Amino acid sequence: MSEFFTELLSKLKYDSDSPLIFTDYVFWVFFAFVLLVYSFIYKKNYARNAFLFVASLYFYYKTSGFFFYILLFSTAVDFGIGHWIYNTPKKLHKQLLVALSVTVNLSVLFYFKYAYFFADMLANTLGLEVEVVNHFAQMSNSWFGTDFIEDKILLPVGISFFTFQTISYSVDIYRGLIKPVRNPLDFGFYVSFFPQLVAGPIVRASEFIPQLYQKYTLDKKTFGLGVFWILNGLLKKVLLADYIAVNFVDRVFENPLMHTGFENMMALFGYSIQVYADFSGYTDMAIGIALLLGFQLPVNFNSPYKASSVGEFWKRWHISLSTWLKDYLYIPMGGNRKGSIFSYASMFTILLSLSLLSSSWVLPVICASVVAVSGVLSQLSKKFRHWLENNINIMLTMLLGGLWHGSSWNFVVWGGLNGAGLVVFKLWKRISPWNDKSKWYFRAWGILLTFVFITFTRTWFRNESFENARIMLNQIGTSFSLELAPDILLGFWKVFVVMGVGMIIHWLPSSFKHMYRQRFIQLHWSLQILISVVSVFAAYQVLSAQLQPFIYFAF
Repeated sequence: MSEFFTELLSKLKYDSDSPLIFTDYVFWVFFAFVLLVYSFIYKKNYARNAFLFVASLYFYYKTSGFFFYILLFSTAVDFGIGHWIYNTPKKLHKQLLVALSVTVNLSVLFYFKYAYFFADMLANTLGLEVEVVNHFAQMSNSWFGTDFIEDKILLPVGISFFTFQTISYSVDIYRGLIKPVRNPLDFGFYVSFFPQLVAGPIVRASEFIPQLYQKYTLDKKTFGLGVFWILNGLLKKVLLADYIAVNFVDRVFENPLMHTGFENMMALFGYSIQVYADFSGYTDMAIGIALLLGFQLPVNFNSPYKASSVGEFWKRWHISLSTWLKDYLYIPMGGNRKGSIFSYASMFTILLSLSLLSSSWVLPVICASVVAVSGVLSQLSKKFRHWLENNINIMLTMLLGGLWHGSSWNFVVWGGLNGAGLVVFKLWKRISPWNDKSKWYFRAWGILLTFVFITFTRTWFRNESFENARIMLNQIGTSFSLELAPDILLGFWKVFVVMGVGMIIHWLPSSFKHMYRQRFIQLHWSLQILISVVSVFAAYQVLSAQLQPFIYFAF
């Protein structure tokens, strides 16, 4: 009996090798306990919100250890600033307080996520050797006798997601969209709600906080829909994402030189399917779990590989991030109306950094030429100036969106390529003879081109270095070995069948997907249980020996 309790206690503690994720049975034990307690307190909003806040903190502790202190710090800071903004009469003072909220939140994010990135950039550009030290660990070890690592800064899971949520709270109060939350436990619950805490979707304060005070209801339709999304996400993650990754994609990306160009190309397409199934699978499960608890999370994906242009893709992919960047970054910078000092200063800084980091004189000359020509044309033509300012804002939004994903120039390149894709598409659609999307072959052609382009950009998204990305593209360009394609297809036929089935399901009409979703909702509860058991059994039959973390946990 003592061994049982010892093992149980070890499961309750944080284990860096075994974080709490949706595909782990331990999570479902945790969720069952949450539902059990919830069934006694759900009628009292204050008790419900307080309990879910505590449960969410424990979930984050099990996922990221003692980094939940960072979450508590961000929560406390923005709770106070939010009230300060609301009670301050002068607009200028409100703006300064919003700036304070943004500065504090981004400072924490930059420290934990970008310290090494900027240290490396200073070393490469100015020759300044900056030693990165974990000051928080030093203070904790000194004050509380802990033994945290001091010579390395670890990245808190989900910090990019909850940072954007706390920023949206201060901005939404300033814009008059919401009033500040009175109870700090209610606000803590908004920031830390465990289904979407570590990988989104990003929930805006104006969308979620009103739900804190609504009466809890769970009818048959909502219950069926919640269970459907949980099963849908689980099958996406395990049967699609993990199977493709473990059996093919990860092997190729780990050593692209050991594989032909054809294998590298197929791995890129496989990764496009994997990252969608992985991320949207997490989102589906988060939405389903939230529904069972009485809360609605925003839709984060809308069949993105049905997009016939880069612009349409970003309206369908990671919708909570793309709309957040549009409303809280792109439009404040001037949007499609005008540029701003921030726009020009940021673009100049990026071009200067790229020039200083370049090992060749070619890139600095190109950057200087672009700046000079753009400056002259802007003075000669107001129309060109408006076009330039609009596209600078687009490029900055995508570049910063790329950097949001990770502290690497690879992510900046990925964001820049997507920004360039948006700019080129805007120009192309003015003269394109294939804009009539009512003709299926024009739309099919657009979908194919968009999917290929998006997959190409992920060469930098998936690879950890420029060198690996270069090797992969070089293999595709010089060692394609098409004559070996039949043997490769035969050797990995199960993986390619799964990839094909995944794309076919993805491209099914939305009306058909809505139909079978409604069919499941309307089934008798006994049939829903049977389908759930069969789905879970099928998923865990192909589950890899080591649980695969969700890709967006790293962001």
